[in-house]
Amino acid sequence: MRDDLPLESVPDPRAASGEAAEIDRRLAARLAALRQEHGLSLDALATASGISRPTLSRLERAETSPTASLLGRLCTVYGRPMSRLLAEIEADPAEVVRHAAQAVWVDPETGFRRRGVSPPARDFAVELVHGTLPAGASIAYAAPPVGGLEHHLWMLAGRLDLALDGVVHALLPGDCLRYRLAGASRFTSPGPDEARYLIAIGRP
Repeated sequence: MRDDLPLESVPDPRAASGEAAEIDRRLAARLAALRQEHGLSLDALATASGISRPTLSRLERAETSPTASLLGRLCTVYGRPMSRLLAEIEADPAEVVRHAAQAVWVDPETGFRRRGVSPPARDFAVELVHGTLPAGASIAYAAPPVGGLEHHLWMLAGRLDLALDGVVHALLPGDCLRYRLAGASRFTSPGPDEARYLIAIGRP
């Protein structure tokens, strides 16, 4: 998968790219299937997620690609981590996940890059994610997709201010923060360099 694959809730200029377009179609189809599995109309999903009905309709028709924030809201409604949603549109990973095969998503709103180092898979309760957040960027999540997810965040480079339920943890290289995700969270890279970190995520 391309490292520059964006997530953006605007008309997608990459429609001519076969690989990117196929990924968008699979994601759109999965989002539509999840809504049907949960017995939700577009209006009901709009109310539950806070995303407008027209935007939801365009997402499910693969006319736009969602930002990380929009995917986060939908994952909260559907009760699954974003990584598991993304894994559901990929083939089952091999035991050895080569660097070139690790899915990378880029959010053009913030420049945040998310690499699925060890993506979700059957019979495994833990996944490993590498995050890179540019200096000055911030991503906020109103609620976790699944309450009680266990996170072990290990800082690799830069600085990260991670707010959990209003409490800010200033993390530097080598620091490890362990927590269970229960409420709102905000990831901020104060700079001057980008923040790079690994998160081990365990299902509750």
